[in-house]
Amino acid sequence: MELVEVRTPQDEKDFIEINVLVNRNNPAYIRPLNKEIIATFQPTQNKHLKNGKVNRWILKKEGNVIGRIAAFIDPIYKNFGTDFPTGGCGYFDCIDDQLAANQLFDTAKKWLQSNGMDAMDGPINIGDRDKNWGLLVEGFETEPYYGMSYNPPYYQRLFENYGFQNYYNQYYFYLSVSHQLPEKIKLRHDRLAAKPEYSAQHLTLDKLDKFAQDFTAIYNVAWAQHKENKSITKEQVLHLFKEMKAIIDPKLVWFAYYNEQPIAMWINIPDVNQYFKKLNGKFGLWQKLKVLYLKKTKQCKRFTGIVFGVIPKFQILGVDAFLIYEGAKVIQQDSQYEDYEMGWTSEWNPRMLNLYQHLGSKRSRHMITYRYIFDQKYPFESHPEITYKK
Repeated sequence: MELVEVRTPQDEKDFIEINVLVNRNNPAYIRPLNKEIIATFQPTQNKHLKNGKVNRWILKKEGNVIGRIAAFIDPIYKNFGTDFPTGGCGYFDCIDDQLAANQLFDTAKKWLQSNGMDAMDGPINIGDRDKNWGLLVEGFETEPYYGMSYNPPYYQRLFENYGFQNYYNQYYFYLSVSHQLPEKIKLRHDRLAAKPEYSAQHLTLDKLDKFAQDFTAIYNVAWAQHKENKSITKEQVLHLFKEMKAIIDPKLVWFAYYNEQPIAMWINIPDVNQYFKKLNGKFGLWQKLKVLYLKKTKQCKRFTGIVFGVIPKFQILGVDAFLIYEGAKVIQQDSQYEDYEMGWTSEWNPRMLNLYQHLGSKRSRHMITYRYIFDQKYPFESHPEITYKK
């Protein structure tokens, strides 16, 4: 077997195509856009590479590509409870061959070690956790929503046989859009709806600057408690909103307010994979026109959650139920959508798990983020549970 560092345009093409090859017999597989994969590894397009490092390899046997992997170091990436330097591996694909998989994992490990890391988590993304995060172990029969990982079932065996340990489980939950929310959710909503200081509204495209400011205010307070040093600016959010303007459905993006101050947000997007699955990885002018047609004719029947957050001092007051119920009243009036799958949450976030379950949803997918500690330098410990501020 021959290991090749990705450097040339042909290497880049091989890196992309092996993902299609190993998933060719999975009927639910949806091919990602080539340009999005390429952008992940370009410092000009991925903010995490401004101070981070990345390397990629493909593995060949008798001239044929049989696997790929990326390894990366991201100074922004921190898991609270971890006090040793940890890198990541991702974009792993491989034929069902443990020796081939081991060579790929070894390559990522050695590169991370040479850069001062003592462990690697994977498969993860060099970026935010809303895309390509975790290994799918249950839920292969349903098409992935945009940003979800998707892989053959045998990958779990390849990871665990190598020595990766389950760092944390990730769960997705599904609801039919026609689902009537439980009475207890309505009661929690009604208590706040009776108070004039509480309100909720969905995004409007003519006020993106205002909603970008609201998003920033909520995010920087709600995520501070997770001890991951997350911080964003209004300019960053506004840029993101403008980039997503072509696919945003305003009635899927909701904010809650207390005396007109933003206190919670529920951000969803149409499942653009329903468009992308018809494009075979390409996104040129013709493909863009095709997406515009599909959007105009409302051929996307699914939407997915990407961000949900409530600032700490309002988290026990029922604001989550208030916001979701207000949004549901509007979304359910539109006949376009039929299915909703919420963004993943983990066992280390019991409050979100409880919310998903109290909504009456059912678990739809199970993913695992693994950890591999080099040379047993440190004892393995699962990801600690979030402690919420009072």
